[in-house]
Parts: sequence; structure tokens; C-alpha cells
Amino acid sequence: MIHVSFEGVTDFPTTRISLVRAAAGGSDRRSREALATLCGMYWYPLYAYVRRCGHDADEAQDLTQGFIVRLLEKNSLRHFQQERGRFRSFLLASLKHFLANERDAVRAQKRGGGLAPVPLNVALHTGEHLYSREPRDEMTPERIFEKHWALGLLNRTMDRLREESGASGKGRQFDRLRGCLTDDDNRISYRDLAGELGMSEGAVKVAVHRLRQRFHEALREEIAVTVTHQDEVGEEIRYLLTVLGT
Repeated sequence: MIHVSFEGVTDFPTTRISLVRAAAGGSDRRSREALATLCGMYWYPLYAYVRRCGHDADEAQDLTQGFIVRLLEKNSLRHFQQERGRFRSFLLASLKHFLANERDAVRAQKRGGGLAPVPLNVALHTGEHLYSREPRDEMTPERIFEKHWALGLLNRTMDRLREESGASGKGRQFDRLRGCLTDDDNRISYRDLAGELGMSEGAVKVAVHRLRQRFHEALREEIAVTVTHQDEVGEEIRYLLTVLGT
């Protein structure tokens, strides 16, 4: 079982690209922690891709863990340059290359060869629980990777908004209004929300408008640190939302 604890780590970079750069710095403790954090964020899209390629659960666990270890062992992240494209594309291309050329060595490496396994902040075995809930359709490995990459971005964006709202004393307001971001809660009227929150209907409308604005800002910020140029952000948002809609 694979776990990680970051107790005592206080000087850790927060943006995705700064994490990539720290992870690419070598094999010291800081680089390993950066890589563990990145893989904790992106491990399930990688695992789901491997499973959809036809590998069973045990093989997928070994291959995903082996890929993560190899990223560090070969210092592969040094090859990623922002000007060369999206981090999403880089990771997927790297995984495809790994699966094509390295799978024979994975089990030996995991059982003791090479570096010690990179600790993740989740147990890889939970990936099968998540994967068992995937629809059994014709979704390609690439599509399932992109779907969960997009879901991860949306979840991290919502987490940011929840933290910001909680810090400003508006955690309960966020919990009630968050459904307005995705229209999941459109059965509840602004009048009902106003009654629950002790606000006027007009104040609720303003709060929803501001929350939607902040959601779009935060989503753009999340995506901006994984693409080459700022003018690619809008294109990436549209593409990922299209992926989620399919």
C-alpha cells in the first residue's frame, strides 16, 4: 500500500508548473516530494488509461507505479518545456512510450530494482474501486484519460473556491450556491436560497454572479499553469468541457 505524508514540508511550490520544475530538479527529497504531489493529482487519469488499454488491475497498478518511478529515475520531467505544449499531452505521450518500451521491467523494478517506489497521497489500489464505476462503453484510453484530467481540474477549482469561501466566513453560503455553478441545483429558486441563507433575493443573485465569475477565473488559473501560452487557456477550457460532455 502506497501512502505519503508531507508533514514538515512548508516551502513547497503551489503552482503546477513550479511543481513540474521542482520535480525535474533531480532525485533529492524536494524533487521526490514534488513528483509525489504531481502524481497524487494526476495518478487516476494515468491508471484509468492503463486499465482501458486492456491491462488487469494488478498489471495497471504495477505499470502506473513503474511509470511514476521511471519519471524520477530518468529525470524525464527535465524534457518538459512550457513552450512545447500542454503538460497533459506530455504526460500522456510519456506514458504511451513507457507502456510500449518498459513494461517488461516494471515488475522487477517494483519488487526491488531501481529506486524505491514514489509515495502517493492515495493508495493505488483505490484506483480499481474508481475504475469499477466507469461506464462500460467504447471510450478510448485517450478519452478516459482526458475525461478524468478535466474532472480533476474542475474538482481542484471547486476546492479552491470552498477554501476561499471558508476563509472569508462564507463556507455555508458556498455549499448552498455551488449548485448554481453547474445548474445541478436549478430546482431551488433564488427566493428559497434567500430564505435559507437569510439574504434578500437580490443579494443571492449578486452572490451567484460573483461566484460564477470567480469560478471561471479560478478555472482559468488552474489551466494556465499547464499550457504553453495564455492564449491557449480558452481553447483548453473549451476542449476539456467538450470532453466532459461526451
